Amino acid sequence: MEVVRQTPPKICRYQKDHPIPFVTDAHGIIRVGKTHVTLATVVTAFLEGATAEEVVEQYPSLQLSDVYSVIGYYLRHRSEVDKYLVERQNRATEVRQETEKRFNPVGIRERFHARRNQQR
Repeated sequence: MEVVRQTPPKICRYQKDHPIPFVTDAHGIIRVGKTHVTLATVVTAFLEGATAEEVVEQYPSLQLSDVYSVIGYYLRHRSEVDKYLVERQNRATEVRQETEKRFNPVGIRERFHARRNQQR
């Protein structure tokens, strides 16, 4: 399987005097601050109606000010962030399809039980 490294999107890291808390990992996934919570997670929660406070309640590793910064950034750069989110979703779909080709999920439960019963 070929590993494809994607170039991180050109999402601005700073706004004038206000730092945007984005960290892009080696796989091009944008995370918020020094957490494992992704930009996609925060934006999706916001789009589903969650307030910044509710997002922090759900993901306590986030700072409230960072969540407000991310939401503000999204609202100012919606098309750019939406494009990034679509690209990440497409990549996730590709990875899932590749995995399903290699490890057929059909009948996995039955195979697991059969293997476990053989070991008893």
